[in-house]
Amino acid sequence: MSLRVRSKTPDASGVVLDITPESAGWNYVGFRVVRLAPGRVYEGNEPGREACLVILSGTISVTGGKEHFVGLGARAGVFDGPPTSVYVPAGTRYRIETVGVAEIAICTAPATGKGQLRVIRPEDVGLETRGQGTNTRFVRNILDDKAEAESLLVVEVITPGGHWSSYPPHKHDRDAYPEETFLEETYYHRLSPRQGFAFQRVYTDDRSIDETISVEDGDVVMVPRGYHPVGAPHGYDLYYLNVMAGPRRSWVFANDPAHEWILRSSAKPAATKGN
Repeated sequence: MSLRVRSKTPDASGVVLDITPESAGWNYVGFRVVRLAPGRVYEGNEPGREACLVILSGTISVTGGKEHFVGLGARAGVFDGPPTSVYVPAGTRYRIETVGVAEIAICTAPATGKGQLRVIRPEDVGLETRGQGTNTRFVRNILDDKAEAESLLVVEVITPGGHWSSYPPHKHDRDAYPEETFLEETYYHRLSPRQGFAFQRVYTDDRSIDETISVEDGDVVMVPRGYHPVGAPHGYDLYYLNVMAGPRRSWVFANDPAHEWILRSSAKPAATKGN
């Protein structure tokens, strides 16, 4: 099975992408994208799973339990600053309404129902710049491992054209805290301009997984395990939305030893024999 999942034409509910633990062949992460036409409604309920509703574009209202939030979201697209999101505890029915066109990512993971339904506003999103030179990228932490949630980790990343991201290659596929944590992950890719493409490689040390994927606007790459760097070609800025979850809600990764030297700016790789 390919690790890439492509968006499709909206179904009757507006769903254009739907990755479940069953369809992915794993245990934790669920990811869905809903595209709603003006005046449409989407109703959801995630038994045994918490949800983070990330407003990709447009303005919506969300009702859940006794809460009703109106006029959420101000982005025309994912490149227009940090998002507005809504955290929904496990088992809470929710209703999304829109006046204009809107796109919403629904990120889910196992949970018991702790916590409160709440809005995560753009000013609540932690902003971070990682890397240097052509390894520079811009991170928007929506639900990091310090935020209130049970399993979910949710983050947006902007990688400028000509830059690399999730780089040097790193992985988080061993349940060996504090050295490393096991986290499944999805990458939801968007590009500007939209006709662009980017590349993502997913590979393990033993190469039992070794797949290099050309991603286009709206594609998802599933990362069940292994290293997973991303490259954005010149002229095309890349956005991706990461959803991670596993048995421990902590992001501890390990770099590929073959490429870790890149983090030491003055270092060079050791010479190897041969042609």
